[in-house]
Amino acid sequence: MTSPILPISKATRNQSSWQFLMSELKPRGKWLTPFNLISIPIILAGVVLIIIRFTQGLESVSNVNQEIPWGLWKGFNVVTGVAFAGGAYVLTFIVYILKVDKFHSIVRVTVLNGFLAYLFYAGALVLDLGKPWNIFNPIIGNSFGASSVLFLVAWHFLLYIVAQLIEFSPAIAEWLGSRRAHKLLSGLTLGAVIFGITLSTLHQSGLGALFLMASQKIHPLWSNEFIPILFLVSSVFAGLSMVIFEGSISQRVFFQKISPKNHEARNNLVQSLSKICAFSMFAYLAMQFLVFIHGQHWNLLNTPMGYWFLLEMLGFVLLPMALFFYASRTSNILLSRIAAIITILGIILNRLNVSIIAFRWDAATHYIPSWMEVVVSVSIILIQIWIFRWVISRMPVLSESPRWAQHTKP
Repeated sequence: MTSPILPISKATRNQSSWQFLMSELKPRGKWLTPFNLISIPIILAGVVLIIIRFTQGLESVSNVNQEIPWGLWKGFNVVTGVAFAGGAYVLTFIVYILKVDKFHSIVRVTVLNGFLAYLFYAGALVLDLGKPWNIFNPIIGNSFGASSVLFLVAWHFLLYIVAQLIEFSPAIAEWLGSRRAHKLLSGLTLGAVIFGITLSTLHQSGLGALFLMASQKIHPLWSNEFIPILFLVSSVFAGLSMVIFEGSISQRVFFQKISPKNHEARNNLVQSLSKICAFSMFAYLAMQFLVFIHGQHWNLLNTPMGYWFLLEMLGFVLLPMALFFYASRTSNILLSRIAAIITILGIILNRLNVSIIAFRWDAATHYIPSWMEVVVSVSIILIQIWIFRWVISRMPVLSESPRWAQHTKP
């Protein structure tokens, strides 16, 4: 006679869940890799400097002050980083709204990258606030102007992080094996995507709108009333260039996680992304040309800042645009990757120009980031990569979803 099957107690379920989570936290693979050996000391140094920043004040580790409030953490980690996270709203729009299913295999990894980027860059913003506890003001409404552009950007950041978490949550449910949660979260995905796209287009342009309030402090070649639109358009090819760049690395590092079918489709996806980048860069370059003609700044070109502006426009917009266009016509994947790297460097240059280099360019003293600011900025990026790698290694992001989950995928 067989013994009856007793129901699993709640304590047993909790214990097994705890054991599962603890086993997932254990490291996998080799520890002594070049990336680990380089990144761990930098991260540890960054953590120490962050502790010093919060215990001894902002000026103990950075060169920002009352005269120069915008430093590397805002100009690079926030303003620049948000542009690179733009691939999430572009790809979700293409897949879920336009129903172009061939990009579906890279949506999750792109959304994951965007979610982590916003999460960590919001943390970088906290570092650069003289009174970091004021980060809660937009939420609690304490002495914060509701008509301020920064108020809108702050709420867009917060809500978009939540929207991206909902978009990615079906992958978490699949990892935990929770079918009921997966069904519920998959049903929320489309609404979160629509909400997220709306928020993203608003705050990408909203970051540019912040500089409208300081237009007199920015060099005329970078200051104009169309900065919000230029920021929005440039986030399209910035985000997709990062998708191409990260995809190339992920294809090598996580080769075993990607199915053979998706491996074969990667080249075609890169070709399509290159075409979108080329057209969006053409639109951006055309708008920059019209703004320049309208501003009548011909006399500024034959100056050091004019040469710097031409380097940005010709070397980091026109050149990669031509490379993307040629690569999409000839299916040259290597050329697409080179163009993506040049574009990424160009976006960094543009955002730093607007927020730091061309900001108060005529001041007696110029801001130069301290080595400690650089270490903290790099450590933030490295921590993001570590978490990204941990998630990819454990959750169905690049790999196929379980069979039980495939029929409920959004």
